[in-house]
Amino acid sequence: MSKDPAILQIELLFKPLHTVRVDSFPAPGALSLALSRIVDKRKEDYSVKVDQSLVTKFATASIEMWHRSVHSFLISASLTKSSPLWSSVSGYYSSHYSIRALAHLFGYFQMHTLGKKVELEIRGSNYYCNISKKGGNGREHSLYWKFVKGNPMFATDTFFTINDDSRPHSDGAHRNKANYSDHLGLFPTFSPLDKAQLLERIKLISGIEYSDAPIPNSESYPDLDNVQVMAYHRLVRYRTFVDKILGGSNKFWNANRLPPWCSHYLNFQITQPEYSTLYQNI
Repeated sequence: MSKDPAILQIELLFKPLHTVRVDSFPAPGALSLALSRIVDKRKEDYSVKVDQSLVTKFATASIEMWHRSVHSFLISASLTKSSPLWSSVSGYYSSHYSIRALAHLFGYFQMHTLGKKVELEIRGSNYYCNISKKGGNGREHSLYWKFVKGNPMFATDTFFTINDDSRPHSDGAHRNKANYSDHLGLFPTFSPLDKAQLLERIKLISGIEYSDAPIPNSESYPDLDNVQVMAYHRLVRYRTFVDKILGGSNKFWNANRLPPWCSHYLNFQITQPEYSTLYQNI
C-alpha cells in the first residue's frame, strides 16, 4: 500500500535534517527570501523547479513557527490574570502559529508583499513550486487556516477551522475584537508573573476533556478558557502529527520537539475526548 503523498512529502522535507546540527536553523527570512528569488510578478500561474536546499526550509520554517506557537501559549497562560487583553491576543497567535506551522509542513507559503501563494509539489524525484496569485482577499489569517482545514487529514478535526472572522463564533472574530474594538476595559490591577500560577493554569488546560472543540466566541470576550484550550490542543496536535510521521527517526526533530525553554512547564499532554481524528491513524 503506497503512502499518502502528503506524508511522503513531509518525510522528504525532513530527511536532509537528520544529518545536520540540531540547532542549525537558517537565517531569519531564509524561506521567504529564497521563494522571492523564483517569483516572476509578470506571470499568473506557473511552476518552478527547485532544489532540496529550498525544500528543506519548509520543514525548518514549520518547526520555528511551531516554537512561536508554544512560546505564545506560555505568554498567554502567564498573563491570564495580569492582562486578559494580551492573554487573549497571544493565545490567538499561538493558535495561528500552529496553523501556519502545519501549512508550511504541507509546503504552503503565502507571500504578502508579492501577492503570491506558493505550493510545493513532488513530481517523481523532482521538486516544484507552483506559484499563483494570492487574490485581493487572501489574508494570511484566513488563507493558512483554510488551507489546513482543506487537508483531508484535518478536515474532520473540529479543533481546526477555516477561521471565518465574519462570524462572532470564530478565532478571528475574537482576535479582531481584542485588537480593534473600542471601550473593552477589563484592566485588572497588575500582578507580576508567577511560575506556580503558570504551572497551575497549564495543568488545568491540559486536563480538561471536551467532546467538541470550544471555539472562542467574540460575544463572550475575553473567553480566555476557550482561547487557551484551543491554542494548547492545536500545538499538541502539531507535535503528535509530526511524531507519528517521523516515528523518532529524525535527529533534528527529536531535538526540537521539546524546546529547552519550555521543558519546565509543558509535557504536551491532553485529556483525549472520545473521538479520533484521521491523522491519529497514520
